[in-house]
Amino acid sequence: MPKRLLSRLLGLVVVLALGACSVLAPKYQKPVVSVVGIQLVGGSFMKQNFLLKLNIQNPNDRILPVTSLHADLNVGGDKVATGLNTQPFVVPAQGNTQFDMTITANMALVLLKLASRSDKHADSIDYELTGGASIDLPFLRDLPFHQTGTFSPGALTGRP
Repeated sequence: MPKRLLSRLLGLVVVLALGACSVLAPKYQKPVVSVVGIQLVGGSFMKQNFLLKLNIQNPNDRILPVTSLHADLNVGGDKVATGLNTQPFVVPAQGNTQFDMTITANMALVLLKLASRSDKHADSIDYELTGGASIDLPFLRDLPFHQTGTFSPGALTGRP
């Protein structure tokens, strides 16, 4: 009988310890990531490299030590670019930081998408940016993000 009581007591301690961990783990809100600018830096007809300037806004009351960031850029529902930033940076508490990320794109796919649009003279292109930030904090490893917006087609060619 005492062995059974000890086993139940040990089980209760484990459950309470796990519950305490979930209470003590920091609660972080998703960062807001937005595209600030895009610049062609090289490539070929089928594959281009762009320097994507991103702004990451931290809505939390604690700093976000970002170790890496990965992102996919979708235009018209198709993934047209992907990128990875492995340079660590810190986003201040309730602040923001701008950083550059090199992305590899298939602009032939983007141009086909744009050519098939009914509003060919539109002055903006809708995009969807999804990805995640790897965070260097205990109990928190990855913060996903999802952002939609528009950018000017002139931004791809350097025209306003």
